[in-house]
Amino acid sequence: MSNAENIIHVITPLTKEAAVALKAGQQVLITGTILTGRDAAHKRLIAALDAGDEFPVDLNGMIIFYVGPTPVQVGRPIGSAGPTTSGRMDAYAPRLIKEKGLRGMIGKGKRSAEVQTACQSDYAVYFGAIGGLGALLGKCVESAEIVAYEDLGPEAIYKLVVKDFPAVVINDCHGGDGYESGRHEYEKKAK
Repeated sequence: MSNAENIIHVITPLTKEAAVALKAGQQVLITGTILTGRDAAHKRLIAALDAGDEFPVDLNGMIIFYVGPTPVQVGRPIGSAGPTTSGRMDAYAPRLIKEKGLRGMIGKGKRSAEVQTACQSDYAVYFGAIGGLGALLGKCVESAEIVAYEDLGPEAIYKLVVKDFPAVVINDCHGGDGYESGRHEYEKKAK
């Protein structure tokens, strides 16, 4: 586990230069505006892209958190906000990265080779958040506002303002994979 001086502070929107500086395995604290979205919202975003419709949100330089937040808690802008399995967005993410400038994603679990390739070719980053810590992650949210697809309820696209949201770089834009390198490191130590 890294100490506080090894934690990277990431400010959104995420620039290409900031993405290039990140490496798989680094711990980060994200501050700024991020968006939420799960599979139902992603399906609609791609449908809008295919139809040439006006896009409901600006993804350029943004990070999407794969979450369906729980109802608002008293005195808080949001309830629990745990990550969902990222693989469900793998069919959509490469196009959003390439065509709309999506710069980062937060979720849990491995990503497909296509998503990893899109991260490398278009300077995007996949961050992992720890499942089971939704209540803690929700406390990092300072404000929440639905910005698209309100009819989807908790799967609507929210604009969240976060402060010191903890995550780990899983896939960087250099081809690094934190899951693979972590497994290799563990196996090396186990021998």
